[in-house]
Amino acid sequence: MTSGYSVSLKKLIKDNGFEILSTPKDPSQIYITSRDVNRPGLILAGYDDFFDPKRIQFLGLSEFGYLNSLTSEKREQCLEHFMAKSPCCVIVTRGLEPMEELIPTAIKYKIPVLRANDSTSGCMSTLIAYLGVELAERITRHGVLVEVYGEGILIVGDSGVGKSETAVELINRGHRLIADDAVEIRRVSSKSLVGTAPDNIRHFIELRGVGIINAGKIFGVGAIKITEKIDMVVKLELWNDKKVYDRLGLEDEYTEILGIRVPVTTVPVKPGRNLAIIIETAAMNNRQKRMGYNAAKELMQSLGMSDEDDTDDGAPLEVWH
Repeated sequence: MTSGYSVSLKKLIKDNGFEILSTPKDPSQIYITSRDVNRPGLILAGYDDFFDPKRIQFLGLSEFGYLNSLTSEKREQCLEHFMAKSPCCVIVTRGLEPMEELIPTAIKYKIPVLRANDSTSGCMSTLIAYLGVELAERITRHGVLVEVYGEGILIVGDSGVGKSETAVELINRGHRLIADDAVEIRRVSSKSLVGTAPDNIRHFIELRGVGIINAGKIFGVGAIKITEKIDMVVKLELWNDKKVYDRLGLEDEYTEILGIRVPVTTVPVKPGRNLAIIIETAAMNNRQKRMGYNAAKELMQSLGMSDEDDTDDGAPLEVWH
């Protein structure tokens, strides 16, 4: 799968501890654009239909065993055919020593070759997960991302409604901050969203009347986290006496982020309401719902009432401002 994003080979090497065996130029000038990887057994055997040169190619025991079973002349032909397809990068696994034809052929066709000590399957699974994050579709949204009892809570709302102040109260109660003001959201799979903060503002919080603070410096490293999945959205809005707010929670509301539906809870804000405790409760309630328990439905059943007519129409809410 090719995305509109890229990661430099230099960053990939640094983050995964690969060894450089050969590179045609500075790795910072070479970019990987595909989340998918490949073992090139078929192309080494001569079948090159559907070969995708944008995928990182892995050479492990099976590929080495096949190549070493060939004569030197035939092995060179196979490697020539493979490298001529211009794969973006080749990784030799298990710390194997390359056969004498590999590096010269890679240099000839300007193909970077790296080496890893892990097994081929282990290295591939690790790299697939890594590329899934680095090359994920992403958007940046105004809000605050915190981890509350293991749940990733994205707090949104109009400017000045109290998002950052609520985050500080949650941190003071033992929870962790991921991002304040700007949250970079990545779709890492068909069902998962992960949020983080832009590097230049990571772990900083703006508090009106106080200024900018560094949550990690003030509250300690236990109060911060680099990334977190997004399990639910909490929308803060100023209390409107004319609006009827849901008091039972029978109807589940959702918003759509990068094509993934995320549960939404709207919390009205007015003096006297402890938003941190409300969000803690919302986080635990959301976890219970995922586990199949709904307190509102149990109450309705205990009262002999039916909730069959209270169904979710599936239409996502718009919560961004």
